[in-house]
This record gives sequence, structure tokens and C-alpha cells, in this order.
Amino acid sequence: MNAGAHDAMPAEVRRAPSATSLRALDALNFLMADVRDGIGPFLAVFLKGTRHWSSSDIGLAMGASGLAAALSQLPAGMLVDATRAKRAVIAVSAAFIAAGCLVIAHGQTLLPVLLTQTALALISAVVGPCLAALSLGVVGHRMLAARVSRNEGFNHGGNLVAALLAGTFGQYAGAEWMFYLVCLFAAASALAVMMIRPSDIDHELARGGESLRAADGTGRPIPLGEVLRQRDLKIFLATVVLFHFGNAAMLPLAGQMIAKAAPGRDVVALGACVIAAQLVMMAVAAAVGRALRAGVGRRKIFLVALAVLPIRGVLFALTANPYAVVAIQLLDGVSAGIFGVIATVIASDLMRGTGRFSFAQGATSLAVGTGAGLSNLTSGFIVDRFGFAAGFLSLAAVAAIAFIGFALLMPETGRHEESATVPPGQRGSRARGRGVRRSLS
Repeated sequence: MNAGAHDAMPAEVRRAPSATSLRALDALNFLMADVRDGIGPFLAVFLKGTRHWSSSDIGLAMGASGLAAALSQLPAGMLVDATRAKRAVIAVSAAFIAAGCLVIAHGQTLLPVLLTQTALALISAVVGPCLAALSLGVVGHRMLAARVSRNEGFNHGGNLVAALLAGTFGQYAGAEWMFYLVCLFAAASALAVMMIRPSDIDHELARGGESLRAADGTGRPIPLGEVLRQRDLKIFLATVVLFHFGNAAMLPLAGQMIAKAAPGRDVVALGACVIAAQLVMMAVAAAVGRALRAGVGRRKIFLVALAVLPIRGVLFALTANPYAVVAIQLLDGVSAGIFGVIATVIASDLMRGTGRFSFAQGATSLAVGTGAGLSNLTSGFIVDRFGFAAGFLSLAAVAAIAFIGFALLMPETGRHEESATVPPGQRGSRARGRGVRRSLS
């Protein structure tokens, strides 16, 4: 697929979704922030402190779910592209996640918890692509950037509220109440998704097509082989792997460094890091949305996130002071806040007209997981042998490679909105210029 094919596509029908559907998307993104990850980092604390499991059993349960999540990303994306029952997929997934949390809350032995964690990872894999697809199907390509920015704001707000409630319930009402909280959010999520009006969802747009009403209405997606040969997609996914290779281990390493340098203050400092970063992410997500609406290119915005990451790694290498670590962690809110919005928007740009939007979302999630796994594995060995400063500097070096590679190889992807405002007489010359930059390997 080339630039000429993109420019020859029919203009997207302007979307006019109801206020009810838009408010339901707000509520859904807020509520699913807690549901899609279960109780997240609190699970290890629960199994260790309440069930008194060994670290090896906890690692096995967490590792199995991580592996299942990675393996399920691409099939989950393909499923979301293929189905028109996206509201039902989210509602049923929420119900299964709630049931799984109850099993874990009352499970005493390894096998049921291991099997449940694995099942929850498989089920949760469809939630992210489904949320993105519903957003695209409701608002369309032109408004997706603003919608994703709003989604991320509500998602970070939901994560913040869920973390505060889980910590409070776990401290004062018992650890099992953290799981009941997920069940409550899951029931509310099912209600919220059903408030999205079916008539407001264009299912061809939802999977990255132009319009359900265009051409013959068949909406057949292009072959996966053609998608996977797209040069820009491969550059983007490689950048995502390197971004998370450089990013994922930084906060865990910072926590270990604080625990060593200032025993007793590590939990408080890490809690402050998480809360501060979530607050920054909310503000950054909104700022990215405004920048995109003002015409700032996706490439420029992503380069800001890529530039912040090596700076953060170098700063972490220079100090172990808990207050300084919290201040430096604010930069994670900048880079992660940008990534949460811009990754979905770039994937939409690259998949526009292919019918493979959710597949690209799954591929992005797989790239995230791959980078995070490499980050934690590699940095751990480096720190054990050479110390924390070397670990942070190695992560910063990987992040710098991501920045340089993306800056040199990746073109701007947000050209469809531009073409809608360019006078007809100028579109041919711009399309030819874009065609030179865009190619398949």
C-alpha cells in the first residue's frame, strides 16, 4: 500500500455521534482503567502478605500471565477487527475479569490462581483494542486524536482513583476488598458500554477502513502480509520496542535504589512516584490533544517523548535521594502521557483504509511487552554486575537509539487531515512528494 492509494481513498463521512455515546466512552475509559489490569501491582502484595506465598510461586503466577498476555495480543487484535459485537466483547470481558478476581481472592493454592491469572491475561488482551476501535468507530479518523487524548485523561484518572481506593480498602477493610472493588468497576463498565448507541458505531471505520458506506460496502481488509510489509509500521513497532526497553525498568530500579539508600522510605517514595506520574500524564494527555488539534505533527510530538526518556535515565544515574527520584519520575508522566495518545493515533494513520487497525493495536501491545521484558531482564544483570548508575545509563543509551532511529527513518503520518484542507490544485504535488518518502521494504 502506498501514498497514492491513501490519497485516492474516498473522503470520510463526517461523524456526528450522540452526546450519550460520547459520555459513555468517557465513563468506560475511566472505569476500565481498573478492570483491564485486575488489581495490577497489588496482586503480589496480596499473595505475599495475606496468602504467605513464596516469591517463586508469585513469580510463576505473574510470569505466566505476562507470557499469556504477550502471546494473545495479535489474535486479540484480529478478533476485534473481525467482530461487530464490540460492546458485547467488552461487557463479557468485564464479567469474566470480575469472576476471575473473586477466584483469586478466595484461592489458597497455586494451580487455581495460576490458571485464573492466565485466563484473565487472555481475556484482558481484547479490552484495549476494543476501546480504541469503539472510539474510532464512533468519532471517525478526523476526530480520533482528540478522542484518544480525552480517553487517556479519563484512563489516567481512573488509574489514580483505583490505586487510592485499592490502597485504602486494602489497609482498612482487608486485602480481599481490593478484588471486590474490581468487581464493582466491572459491573459499572458493562453498563457504560451498553450506553453507547449501536447506530453511532461505524464498524468499518472501527477497524481502520474509510466508511461502511463507501464503495460496495463489503469492507474487506487487506491481507496481513501486505500490512506486515509496510515499512513505516515496522519502524514504528521497532521504536516502541526500544522505547519500552529504555523505560520499563527505570521505576523498579529507582525503587530498589531508594530501598538501599534510604530504608523505610521506599514504599512512600514509590507511591508518591506513581501518583505524581499519573497526575502529570493526565495533564500531558490533554496537552497532546490540543497540540494535535492545532496541527502539530505526530512525529514531532513522539520525538518529545523519545527525547525525555534518556534525560530521565541520566538524571536517575546521578542521585539516590528519594525526593529527587520523585521529581525525576515526573518526566515519566511526560513520556508515558505522550505515548498513550500518540501510539494509537499513529497506528490509526498507518492502518487507515486497511481494515487492520486493531491488529496494529495488538502488534503495538506486543512490542510494548517485548521491550518491557528485555528492559527488566537486561537491566537486572547490569545492575548486579556494575551498579545502579550503569543500569540507568544503559537504559538511557537504548532510549537515545530509539530517538535517533525514529528521527532519521520515520516520516510524518498525519497527512490525511492536512489533505482535507489543502486546495485541490495543490494535492497532486503534495501527494507525489509524500509518495517519495513512503515505501515498502
